[in-house]
Amino acid sequence: MSQSSKIEWTEYTWNPVTGCSKISSGCQNCYAERMALRLRAMGTKRYSDGFAVRTHDDLLDVPLKWRKPRTVFVNSMSDLFHPDVPDEFIFQVFETMRQSPQHTFQVLTKRSDRLVELSPRLPWSHNVWMGVSVEDDAAVSRVDALRCCGARVKFLSCEPLIGPVRHLNLEGIDWVIVGGESGPRARPMEAEWALSIRDQCLANDVPYFFKQWGGRQKKRNGRVLDGRTWDEMPGGVRDSVAHLTRASS
Repeated sequence: MSQSSKIEWTEYTWNPVTGCSKISSGCQNCYAERMALRLRAMGTKRYSDGFAVRTHDDLLDVPLKWRKPRTVFVNSMSDLFHPDVPDEFIFQVFETMRQSPQHTFQVLTKRSDRLVELSPRLPWSHNVWMGVSVEDDAAVSRVDALRCCGARVKFLSCEPLIGPVRHLNLEGIDWVIVGGESGPRARPMEAEWALSIRDQCLANDVPYFFKQWGGRQKKRNGRVLDGRTWDEMPGGVRDSVAHLTRASS
């Protein structure tokens, strides 16, 4: 339940929680749900209940066994702040991240209300990047919630971008990822939506990462926006990230 990742903005995934439920329009064609149902059909034990939320205590200490530093997307197959995940389990995940200072952990949620609720009780170590999904204008309120948390690095994932996000308040935001939806029922992303967010990032000196155009054949559609790729990352690293070169090619 931890493995190298093809996601362009990370290196590895770690899934101490699996399963989720739909909360907004961005969830309509959830890639994780498709994958979970496929894994159940293949007889994978951890997905015997399909996409139902399950916590995996035996996976909590996995990052402690990694010696070399890694960039890790936490719960690519779930949402750590889902209401079915007990508070105590979330605390344990954060404690593992605190005890693994050599790694960078990227946590992403759509449950920004629970993030705000639990944030004062969480051990926000320097290596935890916290993000919220903002798939269209209707989800912008999550950004204000993100600003209230104690993470050193705060980021937005505008993926799948299914509508314009016209007025982003980027105060206190360290990174923005944009990407179109992929898969058999992918909804199209308009270029002007991606460019609008790009321009807002440039105006506020916020790193911008364009992940993909998406579509049924996302590799064919590529990652070029306005004549170039955008691989900017937090921390002042612009235009090239050595450990992500493989994903940008």
